[in-house]
Amino acid sequence: MKTSVIIATHNRPDSLPRLVASLAPELATGTREIIIAENGTPAPIQLSLEGAPLTHLHEPRAGKCRIQNRAIQQAGGEILVFLDDDLVVAPGYLAAVENFFDTHREFAAMKGKILAAEDPEKKVGPMAPYLDLPIVDQGEEVIEVRGVLGANMAFRAEVLKQVGPFDERLGPGAGGHEEETEMSQRLRGAGFRIGYAPKALVYHEVDPSRANRERFIRIARERGRCRMLHEKHSAADVILKNAIAMARLRIAKLTRAGIARIAREERRLAIARGMFDGLGG
Repeated sequence: MKTSVIIATHNRPDSLPRLVASLAPELATGTREIIIAENGTPAPIQLSLEGAPLTHLHEPRAGKCRIQNRAIQQAGGEILVFLDDDLVVAPGYLAAVENFFDTHREFAAMKGKILAAEDPEKKVGPMAPYLDLPIVDQGEEVIEVRGVLGANMAFRAEVLKQVGPFDERLGPGAGGHEEETEMSQRLRGAGFRIGYAPKALVYHEVDPSRANRERFIRIARERGRCRMLHEKHSAADVILKNAIAMARLRIAKLTRAGIARIAREERRLAIARGMFDGLGG
C-alpha cells in the first residue's frame, strides 16, 4: 500500500517544517510520499526533506481546494492523507492510517483524532472557547461518522476518482469553509462510508491570536454563506434558524451562562446570519 500525504499550506513558514519533521521518521519505507500544496503566496517556502520523496506544488493564487486538487492529480498513493499545516502528528501516525484502511475495508474515508498541543485555557485564559480549534475526540474505538474534518482526514484514492475533486468554490482562499462537509455529503450520497480512526492522532497548535471574538463570529458567518453554496435551504428555513438562534443566545445571556455556552450560541447565530446572507445568491 502506497500512501501520499498532501499538506495544504499558506504563509506558515514556521509551522510547516515542524509538521514535516514530525512525519519524517515514517517516510523511509519507500511507500510514502509528501506533497506540499502551497497557495496564495508570491513564492514557495524553501523546504527540503532528506531521504524521502517530497513534491512541492506552488500556486500564487489563493485557493486551498484548487491546490489540493492539483496534488490529487499528482499523487501516486492508494491512500491520500490530507493534513493542515498548523499541527504535528503523533508517532506512528501514518502506520495508524494505513492500518485503519487495511483492517476496515468498509470505510472509504477516515476522520482522524485531533487534540490541542497545549492546554487552551492555560494558554489564553477565559477566551479559550473563541479559539475555534478543530478538536476531534470521539473516543478510543473505531466508529462510523457522518463526515471528515479537513485538518486530519484521508481517503481511498479510487473513491475520490469516483466522486470527483473538492469543490473549488469552498475552502480557504475561496468561500472560506465547508469543503470537507460538501465532500462528506457527496461520499455518503454515493453510498460510501466514513470511519473515525482514534489512533490516527495529530496535535493542533494553540495560537493565542485566534482567541478573538470578532474573528470567531466572522468565520462562523462565512461558514453559513458557504453552506448556502452547496446545500439547499428555503428562505423560510433560514429565517426560522435565525429566530431560533437569536432566542437561544438571548436565553443563554439571561441565565448568565458561562462563556463556553455563550460562544456556542454566538456561533450558531452567526452561521444562521451567514445563511441569510447567502439567500441572495
